[in-house]
Amino acid sequence: MSLLHVFGFGLKVGHLLWMLCCWIVSVISTNWFINGGILETQACLLGDGGKMWLKCMEKVSGNSCKIHHHYYQYIGSKRVRKTWWRKLLVAWIVGWITVSVWIFWYMSSQAFEKRKETLASMCDERARMLQDQFNVSMNHVQAMSILISTFHHGKNPSAIDQRTFARYTERTAFERPLTSGVAYAVRVLHSEREQFEKQQGWTIKRMDSFEQNPVHKDDNAPKALEPSPIQEEYAPVIFAQDTVAHVVSLDMLSGTEDRENVLRARASGKGVLTAPFRLLKTKRLGVILTFAVYKTDLPSNATPNERIQATDGYLGGIFDIESLVEKLLQQLASKQTILVNVYDTTNQSHPISMYGSNVSDDGLEHVSALNLEDPFRKHEMRCRFKQKPPWPWLAITTSIGILVIALLIGYIFHATMNRIAKVEDDYHEMKELIKRAEAADVAKSQFLATVSHEIRTPMNGVLGMLHMLMDTDLDATQQDYVRTAQDSGKALVSLINEVLDQAKIESGKIELEAVQFDLRAIMDDVLALFSGEAHEKGIELAVYVSVGVPEMLIGDPGRFRQIITNLMGNSIKFTKKGHIFLTVHPVEEVMDSIDVETESSSRNTLSGLPVADRRRSCAGFKIFNCEGSSHPLSPSSSDLINLIVSVEDTGEGIPLEAQPRVFTPFMQVDPSISRKYGGTGIGLSISKCLVGLMNGEIGFASIPDIGSTFTFTAVFSNGSSNSNDSKQQKQRIKNQCHTTPSEFQHMTALVVDPKPVRAKVSRYQIQRLGIHVELVSDLNQGLSSISNENRVFKMVFVEQEAWDKESSISAHFVNSIQKIELGFSPILFLLGNSLSSSRTNTATSGAYTLSIITKPLKASMLAASLQRAMGGNTGNPRNGEHPSLSLCNHLVGRKILIVDDNRVNLIVAAAALKKYGAEVISADSGKKAIKLLKPPHQFDACFMDIQMPEMDGFEATKRIRDMESNGHIPILAMTADVIQATYEECQRWGMDGSSSTCSPGFEWAGSFPEQKIFLLLRSVNRSHD
Repeated sequence: MSLLHVFGFGLKVGHLLWMLCCWIVSVISTNWFINGGILETQACLLGDGGKMWLKCMEKVSGNSCKIHHHYYQYIGSKRVRKTWWRKLLVAWIVGWITVSVWIFWYMSSQAFEKRKETLASMCDERARMLQDQFNVSMNHVQAMSILISTFHHGKNPSAIDQRTFARYTERTAFERPLTSGVAYAVRVLHSEREQFEKQQGWTIKRMDSFEQNPVHKDDNAPKALEPSPIQEEYAPVIFAQDTVAHVVSLDMLSGTEDRENVLRARASGKGVLTAPFRLLKTKRLGVILTFAVYKTDLPSNATPNERIQATDGYLGGIFDIESLVEKLLQQLASKQTILVNVYDTTNQSHPISMYGSNVSDDGLEHVSALNLEDPFRKHEMRCRFKQKPPWPWLAITTSIGILVIALLIGYIFHATMNRIAKVEDDYHEMKELIKRAEAADVAKSQFLATVSHEIRTPMNGVLGMLHMLMDTDLDATQQDYVRTAQDSGKALVSLINEVLDQAKIESGKIELEAVQFDLRAIMDDVLALFSGEAHEKGIELAVYVSVGVPEMLIGDPGRFRQIITNLMGNSIKFTKKGHIFLTVHPVEEVMDSIDVETESSSRNTLSGLPVADRRRSCAGFKIFNCEGSSHPLSPSSSDLINLIVSVEDTGEGIPLEAQPRVFTPFMQVDPSISRKYGGTGIGLSISKCLVGLMNGEIGFASIPDIGSTFTFTAVFSNGSSNSNDSKQQKQRIKNQCHTTPSEFQHMTALVVDPKPVRAKVSRYQIQRLGIHVELVSDLNQGLSSISNENRVFKMVFVEQEAWDKESSISAHFVNSIQKIELGFSPILFLLGNSLSSSRTNTATSGAYTLSIITKPLKASMLAASLQRAMGGNTGNPRNGEHPSLSLCNHLVGRKILIVDDNRVNLIVAAAALKKYGAEVISADSGKKAIKLLKPPHQFDACFMDIQMPEMDGFEATKRIRDMESNGHIPILAMTADVIQATYEECQRWGMDGSSSTCSPGFEWAGSFPEQKIFLLLRSVNRSHD
């Protein structure tokens, strides 16, 4: 990859240099050579040569400009990818493949030629040596023929006999290295045969019979040979070297090969060779060199007849070709590298092999001619390498290397052009996608606005009617049911909000409020929301808020509630038995003792079942990893409260492989779980985003089949200030959060519960009523505490588990309570956790009636139960309320216009305003509102819906503002659109603000209607100022 990067960098640098050169040439040509006056001046100064130089520069400049233009016109456009670039790339590849093949062929042929030259050199060397050695031997044989002519035929008596000839030839054999023997045959006419045989003492033998019955070296049976047949003349051997002494007395003219050789030798006067044949006795291939011995010296131009007549005899040298060539090759160091064959090629169609083998793996062969001084016979040496030629690795690697380099260069250019094309395509695609994304964003926003409005509108009617129902005469239980229904409706809307929140998160438009709220009231609402499902499953549900948490906080209660609801909803969904425990502590308190409320042991949990350790769920939090500081908040932020919230359950837990994607949007733990439990899969991702907006962190610990613990931190401001506005707002919040009466203050209660954690939760809820609480673990301890005269317990709360576990002493416990002489008996309550106990508010134990309080415990539920048990008012504390005097003073006689196309919204809004003495007029369209608000009119304020048929609220407001001349009527938006109906958008169209941050149902029928009415009053007051 580094090599490719280097090539890519080089191409980029080359591209830049080319652009720079083109630009420089273009500038020079523009400033110097296009200006005619300067050209003429320079031409005059430079003369004819200068003019030619200027013309050349003009051409170069013009061509460079054209090249520059075409470069940007073609190289920078898509044509290069669609037209000639691919063809050029293919031509480049094909061309370099051809070049590589040619290089391979050329180098291979060069290697072949070199090998061929080597073979020729080696073969010629061997042929030359063989030829030289043969010529030397032939010269010595010819010299011996002269010797015989002189000393045998030239002297009488002869100076040479067999013994002398044998000794002489043996001593001079080194001069004839290629001969294996020498013999001399004399010419004998038929008329001289008898005398000759008598003179020699032996009969002339026939050679043919010897060939058929060869005589070995140790055989001495000349009589066994047949006499030579009668013929005109004979050529018996009279002298022979010892190596060939067996040929003595043999007639050379009686043998086929020898006869032909003898006749040619005496007719030509030169040495002649026989064809290769098997030598006598050795049976090896050989040839015989024959010289004629003449009586007198003959002229060079003597005729054949003259030569025949002058012939005295014949001298022959015998050559054993196989052994001779082998000896010759042994003298060469490289004899093993090639194979040598010697042929007699007198007959071209049937050459006779004289030496060598035809076995070879190499097809390369070289032929070297052998000149053995016989014009009639032709000989040659054929040479071949023993082994096959090696692979031409140099040619292969070179050609492949060049091809690879060429392909790499082609690939680099191809990748470069593709990259340029891809960048251009990506740029155009990006522009198109941006347009589509913008259009899709507008469409999505419009869709969400429409869906939000259409879904929230009927919910407004449901919640509004429930709110109106709360103003009727209801007892405490009915109030609790109505509140639960309200909370369930709001939870349903919160599910719709999840999708909208996810859209806001993706677009980065989500924001948090900063209002004062009671955290404990939110915890009660959450308990009420999930208590029904917890009862159905038999799950124990509990909340504990540490005393270190301030009574009032400043933040976004809706978003905080949303996080708690998401976590509790998941716990309820996946838990079949055991408990779900929600705890809230200041971070400083947990940092000092991380195990304040929960431990890993099963004995110290709410239900007794094991849970996932909370310390693991927050182990990765940065706030716990800060070294050297025990407090996470700086001194300058002393008014900030950092809370840590944990939700532990004993549910199914999260599989280990699914834990890394828990906070991924739209991701379920498992498809089967998704089908079984349902859900959108975005609750936790939204919660994580909201926690981040609250400057907190979120984590979890989960053990399959044990349970899960989710923990998060959030930063709020301390709302417990001393300002009058805060006190008034705090009082309103307390009233709206159905805080219990003060009649229970300074009472003392006893709680009997064997589990410390559950007993602590019960004490927390009871203490919220102002009651002092003491804890015991069983009925015997409780009886001892009640019997103590120094303590007066107004009420006793017994956990169902303790009551059932000690049923044998429960009757005794009741009787003992009745016999206590304190002037009154404590009221006995049974804390149950079943559906049966929720339907029956009392139970009997003998003659004593027990009051049953169904868990989860809430302060409001406890207060209502205590009031019923003590015989107090069981109605709705809010039932006797009248609108506050301040509101009545401001609204009585005011004329308010409400514009909404939904009839239910009109009814709910009108009822909320009429409750405070206002005169309300309703209109179901923007056009009717314009007619009613056409000056002059008597309206003091107007609530305007945004989305309406025919004319929306923005357009109606704009037309109303256009009609106004002197007065200004306050117009407030009343909408369910949480996407487009922002405060800035409302003001841009001329509205004075928005009466809804969530939906009309939440404003007219929610928990804080007075706040919005105050907004109305402020607007009305401005209109009369």
